[in-house]
Amino acid sequence: MRQTIILFFLAFVFVLPAGMHAQLQMRGLEAGVWAGTAYYLGDLNTEFRFNRPNLALGAAGRYNFNHRLAARASINYGRVSARDSDSKNTFERERNLSFYSDVYDITGQFEFNFLPYYHGSPDYFFTPYAFVGFSVFGYNPKALTNRGRVIALQPLGTEGQPQGQEYKRISAALAYGVGVRWDLTYELSLDVSLSLRNTLTDYLDDVSTTYPDLDRLREQRGDLSYVMSDRSKSPVEGERTPRSFTQRGDDSLNDHYMFLGMGINYYFGDVLCPKVHKGKKPRKPKRPKH
Repeated sequence: MRQTIILFFLAFVFVLPAGMHAQLQMRGLEAGVWAGTAYYLGDLNTEFRFNRPNLALGAAGRYNFNHRLAARASINYGRVSARDSDSKNTFERERNLSFYSDVYDITGQFEFNFLPYYHGSPDYFFTPYAFVGFSVFGYNPKALTNRGRVIALQPLGTEGQPQGQEYKRISAALAYGVGVRWDLTYELSLDVSLSLRNTLTDYLDDVSTTYPDLDRLREQRGDLSYVMSDRSKSPVEGERTPRSFTQRGDDSLNDHYMFLGMGINYYFGDVLCPKVHKGKKPRKPKRPKH
């Protein structure tokens, strides 16, 4: 992550002055949509498993300052999920927790093209790029009971949170990643990107610290909270291992999610160099350039 931030700093310090001339060649807005998959990393996926991809999609607008730098804003959706039953870790399999959550994400980011990139150019129509930004997202972890009923976990206070003091279902994240973009025509381009989110919450999966006093939880919040807090399987058939105040999650690391997707974009701007065209003559500027 530190290397990514340094890369963007160097890009702004050294590339932006050189790009002042490039602003006379390419500058403008593009918009598009994307679709792909969403993944989760956290207390219920500590082994970096990617065996449960879920649908993700979104819409975005990008403003190109020049052939190197751009800013992008996007609205995104993805579902993330995990099951302890998929783990090779004995503790996690016995813990037997699971969840899924729909994530609604708004992100703003700055992008840096590693190669010169001009819409419609026969020579500079392709570039890998990197980006960094900030996201705000909403989430709502849920799970299934033994009878197949869908239950929202946050209101249950599964780790003993006092009523009215449960974790918030809106959080923020550092967004960063890499991608590749290339032109199809003067107006249309494709891009593929991997976008990661380092969140500021450890409750994307409803798991963070320890089991509460389970008997007290049952008294205060009822049987459903008790059952959904401790879904563990005992190593000995027919026996139930006491879990109160024992480890349930790891609060030293926050949760992560990521999007892997492909998008198509339409370019509304201008490329002013008369020799830059591919499939169509470049548009004339909407107003004189000085």
